[in-house]
Order: sequence, then C-alpha cells, then structure tokens
Amino acid sequence: MPSSDAQAAAPRSIAFLSKSIAMDFLLPAYQAQFPGSRLLLGAELQALLDAGQHDDIEVAVCWHPPAAQLSQLTQGAGLQLVQSIAAGIDHIDTQALPASTPVCRIVDSTMGYGMTAFVSWAVIHRQRHMDRYVAHAAQRQWREESIVAPSRHRVGIAGLGTLGQGCAKALLAMGYQVRGWSRSAKQDLPAGLEGLQTFHGQAQKAEFLSGCDTLVCLLPLTDETQGFLDLALMRQLPRGAHLINVGRGAHLVEADLLTALAEGQIGAATLDTFSAEPLPAEHPFWQDERILVTPHIATRTDPRVIARQTAHNFSRIRAGQAAEVAVDLGRGY
Repeated sequence: MPSSDAQAAAPRSIAFLSKSIAMDFLLPAYQAQFPGSRLLLGAELQALLDAGQHDDIEVAVCWHPPAAQLSQLTQGAGLQLVQSIAAGIDHIDTQALPASTPVCRIVDSTMGYGMTAFVSWAVIHRQRHMDRYVAHAAQRQWREESIVAPSRHRVGIAGLGTLGQGCAKALLAMGYQVRGWSRSAKQDLPAGLEGLQTFHGQAQKAEFLSGCDTLVCLLPLTDETQGFLDLALMRQLPRGAHLINVGRGAHLVEADLLTALAEGQIGAATLDTFSAEPLPAEHPFWQDERILVTPHIATRTDPRVIARQTAHNFSRIRAGQAAEVAVDLGRGY
C-alpha cells in the first residue's frame, strides 16, 4: 500500500543507476510505493538518455551510479532528487550535480541492528579464537585456547554516528571496555552509553588508538577520512591488534595492512568493504589466513524502507520543503 507521501506526490519517472549491482531487486518495493510512476533502468533507461528524452525523470535512485548517466540526467529539466540506497553518499560523484539538487541518504534503524550484530560477531570471533576452533574441529582436535574476559578486551570504534553508537552500546552490554573516536566532539550521547570513553579530533587520536585491542572503522567516507587506516595509524595500535573495517573500502590503505600484518603489528583483520568490489580473485587478501573477507554484507536495508524514504523525501521537495535526510555536501554526510 503506498504511503500518504507517495499518494500526495509521485514522480513521473524514477531512474535506477548502478554500475556495480543489478538494481531490479528494488523494483517490487518501488512498484508498490509508486504505482503511477514509470520505473526505468538498464537498456530502456539508456535509450531515453541517449535520445535526450529524460525530462520526466524526477528521481534518480543510486548505488555507484555511472558518471555519464548521472551527468545526462542533470542536463534535463526534471531531476529533483538523487536518492542513495545506503547510509552514505560517497559512491556518488556529487560534483557532477547542480548544487540545487538534494542528495539524500538512508536512515534505517534495522540497518543498525544488522551492523551491531555483525560487529559484535566479528569482535567475539577473534577475541574468543573462534577461527582457531573451526580449524581444530576440522582436524578433530579437542583443544582449548586462552580465554580472556570481555572486561579485559578493549574495543575502539572510529565513527560515533548512529551505527557506531549502536555497536558501542551492544559491546558495553556484553562487558567489553569500549572507547569511541570522532572527528568532532559528541554531545548528549543516548542512554546505554554511559560507560563509553570518548575521544575526538587529531589531538586525541593517538591516545584513542593506544587503547584499542580491536579497532572498528565506522567512519563516513570523506576527503579527510580517505586512507584513514594507514600504516602510521596501525603502528599506534597495541601490537597484534584486530582491525575491523565495515566503513568503506577507501578507508583502508590495502598495501599498508599487508605490511602491518607482515610486521606483526596487526594480528588479524576482518574486512567487509574494499576499494574494488567484487574483490579480484588474485587479490592477496584471499591468501592470508589472518584476513577474513566478507562480501559487503555487514548489513542491508529492506527495499521497502528505501522506497518509503524516497517517497517522503520527494513529497517534501515537491511541497517546497527541505528533505529531512539531505546530505551536507561540504561534510560528505
């Protein structure tokens, strides 16, 4: 059933743009939300763009959109909203967009639950040596590894947005020592984070890193945070630290991780995002047993949530109001 937002204001046409995934998995949710709108993707969309017949495309739904297609859309008179299907917009070349075109991200509490579950699992998996138990079981070996209480294991979370706060709250509830770092100070943290030790800015980053047996990266990707996980940072962690990257692939300098592993500075890494996806079969990460690769599956947003938020954003724009989750392009989130 379409929401009241969709009934009040439906775009004439919606384009789905991606160079990395098939976007047709979104179509049932958008068909239900916008029964009167034309949904365009693939060859049909490209034919209209090439013919210059795209003035009725008012919404572009994007995940790594091809730059050429996005540029063609901006040359028409219809585009009113660019909707990311993710919590960030770093996959969109916003410089190609008119400043007047709102770019919106997804805010989804259920996505937070998925991320919290994944990060909690990743921390426990290494901290309790589950990787070793899997290997022992394959050899039919009854072998006990050292047991370290959560209260003696320090988890640092770089990025204290909604996702980072959710992960911190869950880990605190399990008894872990948790600290968080953000680029600017966080005020008025919600209930459940009373035990969280917070740091912010470059001046406090080294102190933060020195107390991270496990480091989780959940930062937004901006010009400032690209390459955040480099060798200099890794060398400020306790020796043998576990690195978890569930932010963006561009946060990690991949060659530096291999160097840090070779040095023993990093003991293990759990990586869910990569600079090139899918990760090429010849990539050295596949061959290193200290690196656990997962295919960008830490969390997902239900397509129905994406469609509903698109409807809400479009209805506000059509009514002359600001979209509630429009991104500050200067900050990148």
